[in-house]
Amino acid sequence: MSTEGGMKAVVAALLANIGIAISKFVAFFFTGSSSMLSEAIHSLADSGNQVLLLVGNKRSKKGADDRHNFGYGRRRFVYGFVVAIVLFLVGGLFSLYEGFHKWQHPEPLDDWWIAVVVLLVAIGLESFSFRTAIREANHSRGKRSMVQFVREARQPELPVILLEDAGALVGLVFALMGVGLAVITGDGRFDAMGAMAVGTLLVVIAIFLAMEMTTMLVGESALPEEVAAIRAALESSPGVLRVIHLRTLHIGPDELLVGAKIAIAHNDTGAQIARDIDAAEAALRAAVPTATYVFLEPDLDRTAAP
Repeated sequence: MSTEGGMKAVVAALLANIGIAISKFVAFFFTGSSSMLSEAIHSLADSGNQVLLLVGNKRSKKGADDRHNFGYGRRRFVYGFVVAIVLFLVGGLFSLYEGFHKWQHPEPLDDWWIAVVVLLVAIGLESFSFRTAIREANHSRGKRSMVQFVREARQPELPVILLEDAGALVGLVFALMGVGLAVITGDGRFDAMGAMAVGTLLVVIAIFLAMEMTTMLVGESALPEEVAAIRAALESSPGVLRVIHLRTLHIGPDELLVGAKIAIAHNDTGAQIARDIDAAEAALRAAVPTATYVFLEPDLDRTAAP
């Protein structure tokens, strides 16, 4: 996945959410709608999340040092996890609280048409942001479905933005339904139900994101197609009889550590082995450019016939 593409989606989402948040707070000021306040807080949380993703990407580019020999690439995973927590606490729980409060103390909506107009405009802006995220994801996901892409991606930004934008669009529909039913029936509890629906949706998305970010923090291997490409590159190199075993680990979204034990001929000289290892490493890096750290261990093929 392209980090540049992920950053484009983050910037597009940030610009859209700042405008949406301001318009929603203005609409809440005039209408007093719980759904509108929940949506305003949701957009504010999303804007903060996009800032966190941008900061995490910038801080992850710090070079390796004596304390962090493999660099700081995993900071992007950390910031992605923080985004999930912010979405859960600020977005989801606040919306649920506001919804329960207004359910117990329902209030009529004033100037409801302002809320409807703002929600419709917000749907348009969120659709633009979502379209940008989908377009960038399509450049990277290959033949994988969008669900597989979100589950298997090793870069946190695009999956986070895709889920945030999808959740925002569904949440806007919930809010629009809550406001509409409250106006039609005159019962402010429908507005409260809209806020609770938004909160429940955000909590579910936040939990899913937290689980995905946790697996990235723990450390994930390369994608299956990358592992196959690494193995093929090594086994096609001169002097490599076969790959005895292979281990991969993402030490950052765009940085892959590869460790492999390769079988060599029993009569190879030290100089020949060194040349073959250099050639195998070059072939591996050409096949998988994200292989930043490569460690190859030569060994005799003990399964071969004498």
